[in-house]
Amino acid sequence: PVANATITPGPLSLQVRPGDNVTLHCSVQVGSAPVTFTWLHNGQKVAQGPLLELGNISVGHSGTYQCMATNQLGQDGHRVFWALSPELALEVTTWGHGGTVAAGVVGSLLFLVLLMGIIVAFLWWHRQVQAPARVNFLPKPPGPPIPFHTHPYSHRARPDPLGSSMEDPQATYMQLQGPHGQPWEPSDIYDNLQ
Repeated sequence: PVANATITPGPLSLQVRPGDNVTLHCSVQVGSAPVTFTWLHNGQKVAQGPLLELGNISVGHSGTYQCMATNQLGQDGHRVFWALSPELALEVTTWGHGGTVAAGVVGSLLFLVLLMGIIVAFLWWHRQVQAPARVNFLPKPPGPPIPFHTHPYSHRARPDPLGSSMEDPQATYMQLQGPHGQPWEPSDIYDNLQ
């Protein structure tokens, strides 16, 4: 009768990555031929034969695998012997691939933060350097107006025919005072000249 069924490669737990290919081999230490091998995945029959080939591993392949070896006594098979191998735990890990993706994402975010910091610092520096230059080119504000006394009989001059943008200047006319504090008359000026 068959005995000591084993699965290779060992040990009893195996970690693989998605996309890997795995081949399991079942053998018995004792057993007269012919020996039949049946593969179980989580207790369900999945294949026959001494080899189980798992190609393009995915998360669905995770779980426990066992090999059941059988043979029979006599040509009529009135008695069947079987041996069940220890369970092999197959674990499909995604941490390696996910870690690479996470590292790439974190690296990209750090690069973007650094780039934004450089842009903000450059704009701040540009404003600090350019602000004094803009202030220096501003026109000086006009000083206070110079006071002067005008005669009550003042009027504005005619507008500039050239359309000057400056405010029209004021023309002031004053009467000359005579020797007795009276305004001069044209006849007085003529009499004094004679």
